[in-house]
Order: sequence, then C-alpha cells, then structure tokens
Amino acid sequence: MPPELPSFDLVVATAERTDELGRLLDSLETQSHRRFRVIVVDQNEDARLDDVLAGRGLDLLHLTSGRGLSRARNAGLEHVSADLVAFPDDDCVYPPNLLERLAARFADDPDLGGVTGRAEDAQGRSAASWKQDPVVLSDDNLWNRAISFTIFLRRATVERVGAFDERLGLGSLEPWCSAEEIDYLIRAIRAGARIEYDPSFVVEHGVGVDDATVGLRDGASVGYLLRKHRYPTRTVGRMLVRSLGGVFVSLARGDRARASFHAATLRGRVRGYLGASSSKISR
Repeated sequence: MPPELPSFDLVVATAERTDELGRLLDSLETQSHRRFRVIVVDQNEDARLDDVLAGRGLDLLHLTSGRGLSRARNAGLEHVSADLVAFPDDDCVYPPNLLERLAARFADDPDLGGVTGRAEDAQGRSAASWKQDPVVLSDDNLWNRAISFTIFLRRATVERVGAFDERLGLGSLEPWCSAEEIDYLIRAIRAGARIEYDPSFVVEHGVGVDDATVGLRDGASVGYLLRKHRYPTRTVGRMLVRSLGGVFVSLARGDRARASFHAATLRGRVRGYLGASSSKISR
C-alpha cells in the first residue's frame, strides 16, 4: 500500500465577501484529496458567514480576528497542525485535483520546503507578468513567481519563518499594504527553505487591474521590502529602471493609462524604499 499523502491546513482570511467565499468552499468540497482542514479567519463584525459555512462537508475551524490580512493570517497560523499550509484568498477557486497533485509533489520530495504556482482567471487567462519557467526560487528571482493564494509550504517551513509582517497586507495602515506573502517567501528562502515555482499548479482568480492606485500601493510595498531585506544597490536600481522603462515603452505605444500605472509604481517604490529607511522595520 502506498504511503498516505500529506495533509493540508488552508488558512482563509476573509472580510465582507460571502458569495465568493462560498465558491471557494464549493471548490474545496470537490477536491480529490480529502486530507485537509479549512481554517476560516473571519474579520467581519457580524454573523454573515454563518449561512455560508453551515452544512459544509468540510473539516472547518471558524476563528475571528480584527481587520488586517496579515493579522488574520497570523491568527490562523496559531492553529496549524497539518503537514502542509496554504493561504487561499476568499475569492479564488481550487481545481478539483490541485491538492492531490501538490500532496504527491511534497511526498515525492521530503526536502522540498514549498511550492508556488500561477494564477489564471475563469477563462484561462493569466497576467502577462507571470513567468513561465519552473525554477528553484531565490530572493532575487521570486518576483512574478508567487502570489499568496498560489503558495504552499511545509509546516516546518512555516514554523521556521513565524508570523507575517503586520505592517504589510491589506488592512495595514502603512503605505506598503501589500506583498506580505513575498516578504514571507524572502524570509523562508533566506532561512534555508528550498521552494520551487511550478507554473503547472494553477489557482483560479480574477486578473487584477493595473491602475495607478494599485501601482502606487504595490510599488511602495516592493520598496519597503527592498530596504527591509537590505537588497543590494544593483537590485534596487534594476527595480526602479524597470518601472521607468515601462513608462517610456507605454508612452511610445500611446498607452497613457499603462504609462500612468508604471509611473505610479516608480513613485511607490521610491516612497516605500525611503520611507522604510527612516522607520522601524518589523521582522
């Protein structure tokens, strides 16, 4: 008899959404691999999730937390006990065999600390920024090879890294209120975890809109990370030049909206880098 495949704890931080969370839970009920628990961290101030969670054929743990994505995930991490840990968004959808494929991947490679995958929308479209080559992640190549809902980590990796940086993530009051998962991966990799990017592992999620507001927010988060983790000057310069190049290329194509996005991203990266240099940086 083959050995039993590893188990999962799925930490789902949720606020305000009900229909979207219901679709995620529907997709989890169809998983071919059944050794998983869903840890729902509820940031709502009412009981709107009661009907969504009721009657589910799932192993569910329903927790409550104050607002803040990283804060909610940290509340969930206090309860993890499975072999593997993941962080599905409350508006993503898992393909039916995703957990089985991932469990087999980890079972075949006991030294593997984590896997990251790729996002596609319901029509199979993926953002152009996603890389297509499978690689072992480093702190230099992980950009555009991970997003929170496509990250799957061995529990030993999570225990080594610890909590999410609560200055990052939606709900943070800081200008750098995203990229909490990239921060987590950088810390894991620098702590010695081997994490592989495999774009064949796909999670369904809507493709985001690249507007100036998003560019400013995400740019500030990247700038914060570059300073927090003491990236070398050449990496900082490359990240700034990339945004500046995006401005010029977009203008040459007559795409003013895209140029505005890249310009906002550049401003955000500078703001995050300089702001992080003059403020207390958490671990």
